[in-house]
Amino acid sequence: MKEGTKYYPLFTYLRDRSEVEITLTISEIESLIEGNLPASARSARAWWSNRIKGAVQAAAWTEAGYNVAVADLEKQTVTFLKFQAEYRVQRIAGEIVWTREAIRALRHHMGLTQAVFAQHLGVRRQTVSEWENGVYEPERSTAKLLQFVAKEAAFTPPEPPPLDGDEEGSGESAIPPEKKEA
Repeated sequence: MKEGTKYYPLFTYLRDRSEVEITLTISEIESLIEGNLPASARSARAWWSNRIKGAVQAAAWTEAGYNVAVADLEKQTVTFLKFQAEYRVQRIAGEIVWTREAIRALRHHMGLTQAVFAQHLGVRRQTVSEWENGVYEPERSTAKLLQFVAKEAAFTPPEPPPLDGDEEGSGESAIPPEKKEA
């Protein structure tokens, strides 16, 4: 979402929130954007759809990590829900195995785009994309860097319950990301 666009203030408001569910009145949204929404926002549920293409307003909430769950036009309220995607993060001997899902979960936890995450790690954006698409996994030195970055970012996926005879808890766990890719 580009700064200066009409819905940018809604984007920043939602992006900076940690609540799973946020309900705003249409008037509150208009106050945020310091302008009026089109008449269709008050009368057509389709205006509140979560489509990404061709709907500048939808980019405000989807890029902030939310979907519209309910557009109650009778009450003139809109309820946004934080994305609840889950990633499978595997550990071996307590250390995160840097698979495609673990890398994506860390990046989302940090609230970074692939480009910014790549810059943070000193790699190309395409490299991050290839990791996240399973083209290949990071080299050992990069995996150690990812472990360090995860520690600095307080990325602590929950330990999975121990399997029978497994005191290390080296199975997989599902964790929700903090933010949706921007």
